Amino acid sequence: MNLFTPLSWNDAGFILTGILNTVYISVIAIVVGSLLGLLIGFIRAESNKTVNVFLGAVLDVLRSVPLIIQLILFSTFIGVMGFPLPPFVTGSIILSLYTMAFMSEVFRSGFNSVPVSMVKASRSLGMNYLQTVRYIRIPIGMRAVFPSWIGVALSVIKDSALVSVIGYMELLRTAEQLISRTQQPLMILIGVGLFYFMISYPLSRYGKYIERKMEI
Repeated sequence: MNLFTPLSWNDAGFILTGILNTVYISVIAIVVGSLLGLLIGFIRAESNKTVNVFLGAVLDVLRSVPLIIQLILFSTFIGVMGFPLPPFVTGSIILSLYTMAFMSEVFRSGFNSVPVSMVKASRSLGMNYLQTVRYIRIPIGMRAVFPSWIGVALSVIKDSALVSVIGYMELLRTAEQLISRTQQPLMILIGVGLFYFMISYPLSRYGKYIERKMEI
């Protein structure tokens, strides 16, 4: 590798570590954020105005404050309180909550998109409340919002680069260290962009495949 670039095979392993770390934290944020978003979205769809106003205010803060500021503030706060956490844990918590804020709106719109007539029809067939939610509202609602879910998931993968600000060794941070050593920013950043594409594109294509399968 040294014949053509200033990078070594050890650098390739370093980059691979960054890629895997990016995948790890992205998967955790997407899974945890989706589950929490599903719960919060359902609560908001079923709750009264008072609960909606309270939850909406909290979610608005999470969506409106830039992710990088949330990461820095939370990391600083827990450090000052005497309970420092590893960058991976801190990043996973904040990125999951940030994802939850967007996913909750996606799922809430999905639950609200189910026609009332279908819900009433299911109840008239003898289904109880939980059965209606499980067999009617979730399957139909999720079909309506699946493209939006994919969009949020792809954004999370790219936003995971911001976790580097608190010291997490994800793909972008490894690239920054290599750039500072090799002074080859163009080549390395092009490579990083390609790696992000390689991570995101399969998810996008698989999402389109699932979307076609879910069409009624």
